[in-house]
Amino acid sequence: MSHGHRHDHGHHHHHHVNGDSTSLPPALDMNVPDEELTPSQLSRRSMLRRTGLLGAGLAAGSVLAGAGEAAATVPASAATTGRRSGGYLWLAGDHHIHTQYSSDAKYRVIDHVRQANAHGLDWMVITDHGSETHAKIGVEKVNPDIVAARDQIDDTLVFQGLEWNIPAAEHGTVFVHPGKNEVAVLKEFENSFDGAVKKATASTPANEALAIAGVNFLAEQVQRRKVKDALFLANHPARKGIDSPHEIRAWRDAQPTIAVGMEGAPGHQAGGLPKPNGPGSARGIYDNSPSADSFAGYPLESYRTWGGFDWMTATVGGLWDSLLAEGKPWWITANSDSHNVYADSAVRGPGGDFNANGKYNDPVYGGGLNLSDTDFWPGQYSRTHVGAASFSYKAVMDGIRAGRVWVDHGGLISGLGAQLRSGSRAVTLGGVLQVRRGSQVDLVVEISLANGPNWSQFVPQLARVDVIQGDVTGTVSDKDTFATPTTKVVKSFEVNKSTGSVRLTYSLGRLDKPVYVRLRGTDGNRSAVGINGASVDPAGPAMDVLGDADPWKDLWFYSNPMWVLPA
Repeated sequence: MSHGHRHDHGHHHHHHVNGDSTSLPPALDMNVPDEELTPSQLSRRSMLRRTGLLGAGLAAGSVLAGAGEAAATVPASAATTGRRSGGYLWLAGDHHIHTQYSSDAKYRVIDHVRQANAHGLDWMVITDHGSETHAKIGVEKVNPDIVAARDQIDDTLVFQGLEWNIPAAEHGTVFVHPGKNEVAVLKEFENSFDGAVKKATASTPANEALAIAGVNFLAEQVQRRKVKDALFLANHPARKGIDSPHEIRAWRDAQPTIAVGMEGAPGHQAGGLPKPNGPGSARGIYDNSPSADSFAGYPLESYRTWGGFDWMTATVGGLWDSLLAEGKPWWITANSDSHNVYADSAVRGPGGDFNANGKYNDPVYGGGLNLSDTDFWPGQYSRTHVGAASFSYKAVMDGIRAGRVWVDHGGLISGLGAQLRSGSRAVTLGGVLQVRRGSQVDLVVEISLANGPNWSQFVPQLARVDVIQGDVTGTVSDKDTFATPTTKVVKSFEVNKSTGSVRLTYSLGRLDKPVYVRLRGTDGNRSAVGINGASVDPAGPAMDVLGDADPWKDLWFYSNPMWVLPA
């Protein structure tokens, strides 16, 4: 086998379409010696060792027990050899990637998959733009490329999805579990519910209803077993101001196991690199102003990124917190939105007709560096880490749905384990800790610091970790609410070491009302008093400057929340 593993002692690592193998890919499986790996697998293992994700220390953060169970921290050796003991593998990925089958992109599927693999990603979703051309021929045409890439790069899971033009709203990632109907289901979805295909982009009640019908369709395909699973995540939600709070709530409430979250940080993170060596635009290409379809209540500062993160996520006590305070899950991710990569030298192949063929010709060498391009390769800068029960498509989707997710930029940290504990009970990210009223609850955080240089060839230094806590106040009467008054930074930890791991504990005290907590960390290079004042957020992310926002000089990580419900 050209891409096989040179050993025959019982390991089988392929994850073919319908297989949900629990075995680890060989680069992660420390039972497979270095000399039995292919050169590309050995390179990946070496990279993971440098970042601290393999070998000594935590295995990509603490591997924790599920909701309501006793805490079970699995040693790194157990996590990396596939033994579970009730724990999770933390698998890095990216659910927003464009190829030559998108009208504004150029790379082959295999280019993105190779790059994602080389940058340490375990899973990825190909999400070419929904459009009339894509709906007609692109969905089928990209599939053989995805199937071939699954075979060639067998230690990165490759999902097929699409970027949905959400009727009446922004874009979203829709993806399904691989299988014989993946193309048919995505094609029917796009033809029936895409805002561009259906001419349903305006913010009208009828178009909002079409978006809900699309989410319901995905749920129905899972219920009918056409596909094993499907997920929807809103992309760059504050970019144009057209994802109103009531629409986000409506998606989530219609199908809470399908509509599960949003990009906490958009892609296009190289956009703010200053000229002449960068595009001189905006991080995330968040450089918009309100339009006729924008939600009128959003302030002007919502159209910019804050420390590279979307305003909905970056604002303590803002829209994301208003959703979490309702006690209903809504998770965040971080992605590349990779179309055209900064400082790459490729250009679209000559000739070709996208409208006729549904794709551009394969890229070729362009003779110079593309310094005006705004994107990074998948995994080069942004990573979404998912706590998965195994290395499989199903486990990644289950982990996203459960909210076992944290995100980082620029390799700021190499692992995050977080638990809420009360006595012998504990939950991790996305979990709900049920306790007796008046029980003592503690937050325990273990962080693996950066253990090697990132792509920009420096070792990031975590300066501070913030604990953000809010009351659960129940369902809001006004579905356009985008603030919650009780959420604030309750504790900041200064991190005074640069290697190894740190353990932080914070006591929530004896609780008699429901609360949630989430985590945020920074390199400390850029901060400002939060939008809601110093009593809420004394040192949060600063608004990114148009034309002068070097993403490597402003690194953050964010976790998804955990709840405590006293009874």
